[in-house]
Amino acid sequence: MILKGSVRGSARELATHLLNGTDNEHAEVHEVRGFASEDLTDALIEAECLAKGTRCTKHLFSLSLNPPAQETVPVETFEEAVDRIEAGLGLENCPRAVVFHEKEGRRHCHVVWSRIDSEEMKAVPMPYFKNRLMDLSRDLFLEHNWDVPHGILDRSAKNPLSFDLSEWQQAQRTKQDPRIIKAVLRDCWQGSDSKEAFKGALESYGYYLARGDRRGFVAVDVRGEVYSLSRAIGIKSKVLNGKLGTPKDLQSVEEAKKLVNARWSEKLQSLSDDMDAKHARQKEPLDQKLNQIKQRQRQERQALNQHHQERWDKETKIRSERLPNGLGGIWSRLTGKYAKIRHQNAYEAWEALKRDEAEKEHQIVKHLEERSAVQRTRQRLKQQQQIERTELHREIAAQMEQRAERQQSLETDFNTQADNQRQTQRRRGLYRDNDDLEPEL
Repeated sequence: MILKGSVRGSARELATHLLNGTDNEHAEVHEVRGFASEDLTDALIEAECLAKGTRCTKHLFSLSLNPPAQETVPVETFEEAVDRIEAGLGLENCPRAVVFHEKEGRRHCHVVWSRIDSEEMKAVPMPYFKNRLMDLSRDLFLEHNWDVPHGILDRSAKNPLSFDLSEWQQAQRTKQDPRIIKAVLRDCWQGSDSKEAFKGALESYGYYLARGDRRGFVAVDVRGEVYSLSRAIGIKSKVLNGKLGTPKDLQSVEEAKKLVNARWSEKLQSLSDDMDAKHARQKEPLDQKLNQIKQRQRQERQALNQHHQERWDKETKIRSERLPNGLGGIWSRLTGKYAKIRHQNAYEAWEALKRDEAEKEHQIVKHLEERSAVQRTRQRLKQQQQIERTELHREIAAQMEQRAERQQSLETDFNTQADNQRQTQRRRGLYRDNDDLEPEL
């Protein structure tokens, strides 16, 4: 499993994200342990209130567990992994909440711990937790015979096209795949041997080299989004400076945005809007089908939960009626029969619980398989649209460059004609500039 953790605050925002049923096809609170409230939002706010008695501002530890896309992982495997991670990070006695998300035909897990020790009113320290998570992630891949990503076996071989939350959010604004953005920038870097060549390669894809406020070299796209080149390409600033020199002589980000705005026209905006409308029309039937499946599956899950609750209540009543009352109950306690009945009831209750969990897991797997067929079609369409959008950006960049060249050509022609006209007037004695004026005595 890919494990990504962070220490953070903002309990209410985190609860909203975990319970988000819009971006996720299904969101289910699996466990809330160690809090006074069983409601997820109230539990996280409770942890935040407790943290106000300390100086800790990042009182929560948030973790996501993502298994390989092609694997169907049962709940028990997630639970075992969470317990191991909890022990490995020293969070055994901390309250926690576990939430499952299903998105794009896949299931992943989120876990949130409160780091505050309520007895000592101190936060549990989290030194080097990323290194520990990397080791635990590698062990989980090897134990389950999953294909191990190269970046986990060898940290220097990290996938250069992987992205973090901020890069994903930036790509969402521009409606592009963050992996394609990083691949384009890396291709421009690897295919150029000088600053001018790199600058020209970027502009051919609709990116403009600029000087960042804090990040050295950056690229600005035709929509005004700013990308850190060291992060996107996956190299250190020292290597960038070795090929490109210092960024001091480059235009600033604001100047690059002004250049883009100056070259942008209503025609180019129309091309982009038409592409967005076309892609929306293509996605609409698949989105409608997916929403219909999602709503039907939610109803089926609610019906199964209700059936389980009704059956549990009925079976609990039957088990409780087995226990003798009155004098018979006293006699059964003396003879040991009462203890045997209680033991049998506990065993049957455990078996009933495992039966319900198995039925629920079977339904979830069936639902995932049903949605994954639609998601595969949707993913192929998305990839095709990303290719079209990348080509559109190249076309827009080319038209912006042609527009700038025409503008420069017109300015040159105008200045040439104006100079010729002044020369003609000067020869005829009809024009005098400041150099021709005699100084006053």
